[in-house]
Amino acid sequence: MLLQAFHWYTPANGGHWRRLEQQASALAQAGITALWLPPAGKGLAGANDVGYGIYDPYDLGEFDQRGGVATKYGTRADFLAAAAACRGAGLQIYADAVFNHLMGADAEEEFNATPHDPQNRFQPLGDQRPIRGWTHYSYPARAGAHSTMQWHWWHFDAVDYNSLEPGLQAVWRIEGKAFDDDVDLERGNYDYLMGCDLDIDHPEVRDALKHWGTWMLDTVGLDGFRLDAIKHISGDFFPDWIAHVEAHAGRELFVVGEYWTTNLDTLRWYASRSGGRIHLFDAPLHHNFHVASRQGSGYDLRRLLDGTLMRELPQLAVTLVENHDTQPLQALESVVEPWFKPLAYAFILLRREGYPCLFLPDYEGARYRDRGRDGQQHDVELVSHRWILDRLLAARRDHAYGEQRDWLDHPNCIGWTRAGTPAHPRGLAVLMSNGDAGSKWMATGKANATYVDITEHRRESIRSNGDGWAEFSCPAGSLSVWVESGA
Repeated sequence: MLLQAFHWYTPANGGHWRRLEQQASALAQAGITALWLPPAGKGLAGANDVGYGIYDPYDLGEFDQRGGVATKYGTRADFLAAAAACRGAGLQIYADAVFNHLMGADAEEEFNATPHDPQNRFQPLGDQRPIRGWTHYSYPARAGAHSTMQWHWWHFDAVDYNSLEPGLQAVWRIEGKAFDDDVDLERGNYDYLMGCDLDIDHPEVRDALKHWGTWMLDTVGLDGFRLDAIKHISGDFFPDWIAHVEAHAGRELFVVGEYWTTNLDTLRWYASRSGGRIHLFDAPLHHNFHVASRQGSGYDLRRLLDGTLMRELPQLAVTLVENHDTQPLQALESVVEPWFKPLAYAFILLRREGYPCLFLPDYEGARYRDRGRDGQQHDVELVSHRWILDRLLAARRDHAYGEQRDWLDHPNCIGWTRAGTPAHPRGLAVLMSNGDAGSKWMATGKANATYVDITEHRRESIRSNGDGWAEFSCPAGSLSVWVESGA
């Protein structure tokens, strides 16, 4: 059970690592087994950078760069203390690896490049010519500590700014470089995303990324990585990189990649290209949750698994309800409405398919203010679902084992049962409705067993008959989770 232990608007007060250190034991006791940590390196915006505007991946809050020493989340010492506390509590920790680009260079360099239309990378906007770009990363404050690598224009494929022609909006493809073919095909070719785009085919770039991976393993003590923006990076790189860091670690590591698309065929293609070495976030399932939450009783719940990794590639699926990109006011905003979140979390936590990921604001709530797509400032409050999530996590820990039988057979009321195992003998039954109150006869695999609703929506207990069947119920627009009580 994975927790995304941050969000886009995590307070920029330098205290996040210390909070995680203090919360580690409680998170483990709640049933969480692993944490996806935010990018820990120094970003372009210094203490205000979420971490994806990566400037120096080796500066974990140790050097006076980009306006200060600490990152948004704290200092290097804070980070290492939090990691140690998490390991001590039995939590695995996964680092966020940002390999697509660098931002905030220390100096400009001159080189030749060709401008391309940002909306169609196959369309040149003119001939190759000299340009001046911010492409030299020398890290003077770090002065070679941890890595002596300095980045220059020849380490990149493209940039999006030319000081000699500041008014021209273009993707400047650097002389001798080509956009990678093995990437997403949006905008013709989506190799370029932002900043200084790493030339992943350059041997010095590959070596630098491998060195960072092994350095993070040695420095922090990791159990895996979340790979950012992999749809923009040549797919043949990561199996080689994973093999390198796993050989260094001497063990298998968990790796999940962010290839954000609702196209199942594309995700299948990427899974095949990576040889099954990389888990993938189930963006299609999130999209189904989003649509279901907006349509209410008009959505056919039998379609929740349509086009999803959870159904088609469950062994590689990391299932989620929200993340930092889909939350309100963010680039991929596609909110799952609050009423539906308990249903969605039950769907990823209590079924056998996939590796579920919980989003921190859904657990503890959040408040923030930012500019929306309409250009106006908006105040956002994300409500905490901790009460029900704690119960779902406990049900997952104690009851969600063994054979699963599905009753995904009604547009507004679906359910399933888990029979348990010898090690975890007490099973469960889940029933949910997006319309009126519902009921359904379901087989539990247990004769004459007693079940109670941990959501407390139903106060009465239910007892299965001699054949193991029982009629379970749930309230309108909600769910009930019936666990075997042992009584």
